[in-house]
Amino acid sequence: MADEVKGSVTFSDAVPGSIEEIVGRTGTRGEAVQVRVKVLEGRDQNKVIRRNVRGPVQLGDILMLRETEIEARPLGKGGRGGR
Repeated sequence: MADEVKGSVTFSDAVPGSIEEIVGRTGTRGEAVQVRVKVLEGRDQNKVIRRNVRGPVQLGDILMLRETEIEARPLGKGGRGGR
């Protein structure tokens, strides 16, 4: 902690991932988008995982992922209940 300067910003390690497919909208009001992301570096390199993303995204965008182990649940077929 001797090297930290008061008021400095520290970032956690992140791994880049490229958006391969946009699956659909999710969330109670459709505020998130479920995407399939190919991990570009790190332990899980070339693994394709499903993630929920907020904000505008398009194919080919690069996301910085804090973790690559946890995957979002697949979107259900319509309506409430999540099935």
